Amino acid sequence: MKYNADTPAFPIPMTPSPLTVSQLNRLARQALESQIPLLWVAGEVSNLTRAASGHVYFSLKDDSAQVRCVMFRSRAQTLPWRLENGQQVEAQVLVGLYEPRGDFQLNVEALRRSGQGALFEAFARLKEKLEREGLFAADRKRTLPRFPRALGVVTSSRGAALHDILATLARRAPHLPVIIYPTLVQGAGAASAVAQAIASASVRRECDLLLLARGGGSIEDLWAFNEETVARAIVAAPMPVISGVGHETDFTIADFAADQRAATPTAAAELASAGWFAARDELHDLADTLGHLLRRQLEARMQKLDLLAGRLLHPAQRLERSRRHLAHLQTRLTAAVARRLRREESHLSQLALGLSRQRPAPVRLGGHLALARQGLLGAAQGLMNRRRHALERLEVTLGALNPEATLARGYSIVRDALGHVVTDSNQLHPEDVIVLSFARGGARGRIEHIE
Repeated sequence: MKYNADTPAFPIPMTPSPLTVSQLNRLARQALESQIPLLWVAGEVSNLTRAASGHVYFSLKDDSAQVRCVMFRSRAQTLPWRLENGQQVEAQVLVGLYEPRGDFQLNVEALRRSGQGALFEAFARLKEKLEREGLFAADRKRTLPRFPRALGVVTSSRGAALHDILATLARRAPHLPVIIYPTLVQGAGAASAVAQAIASASVRRECDLLLLARGGGSIEDLWAFNEETVARAIVAAPMPVISGVGHETDFTIADFAADQRAATPTAAAELASAGWFAARDELHDLADTLGHLLRRQLEARMQKLDLLAGRLLHPAQRLERSRRHLAHLQTRLTAAVARRLRREESHLSQLALGLSRQRPAPVRLGGHLALARQGLLGAAQGLMNRRRHALERLEVTLGALNPEATLARGYSIVRDALGHVVTDSNQLHPEDVIVLSFARGGARGRIEHIE
């Protein structure tokens, strides 16, 4: 990259007033980001810090200098190995400046171990090629059999991976036959040996599930599983293939080509035996359930047997029990009849007593009748006397109120021409004709004067 010393690559604004520190740091950051492209930097990791946010902070140094670096969480999560102090790495970075503190720093986009850049590039190229061909397509993946009849293992016969696999299978599915296809897993010719072992298992068809396994190591140690010949042998295998290569953070081309990936060889063995292991637990549960049901059935049958045994009697015992029951019923019947007879006799006596009380007595009733006759006659005579005295009083009162008696004492009744009784002089006018009524006879007259 060439820079012209006379003309600044990044234009610096000329202002009459001084810049603030924030403005200066912003200008410096913009200048760095615009003038220095994405590049690779090699160095040793030191001062490594992992923040709670997931960001990773460290320094890259060489013999005479160091620079602060930050790898944000989104990038750090994709790192296939664990970053530690003292590692020699190559970092793909963007040069920048942290404005709040004015710190020059590198924003890390990718990391690789030093000297492994070519391997990573070869890995990426082969992965892209096979992916375009559809070898890694999800619809190509085959379903693992739940209950494999035999399990094939392609691995080193002297490696720790085989020991871990066999120990796991002995614990989880000891009945499952295991066929080992020994092969080189590291070094020159390892890839061809692995592919040949897979092809041998495919031709012999002794197993219905194949496990490809190797313990952890560096990318160089695992490179045999990044070869194209191994990936194509996995895809060509007639049975499903589980890849259990390396540790949890190790990814190989074989992992992408396999029908299913396991984090470790032990996890691959667990995955292969998952159906049998789950079936064993289910079988234990079913056995417990069946035992419980059988115990309940036996207990119910035993109770029913005890009940039937209690009901089972000798004919003589049954006859004797019936005789005692019949005698008891006879005693109860006799007592019930006797109680009923006594109750009916008592009721009959009460009815007879009531009838005798209701029988008529002529002599006693004749006396009552004479007394009633005398009382009735006396009451009638008294009523007649009271009515006669009242009538006499009314006659005297009526006589006193008779108008004729009043007229006999010298009074007269005055009526106008219409026959209305005159009780007030204001009812008359001069020359009015009046009619007078006396005790004997009457007279007519005319009004001359009103007083």
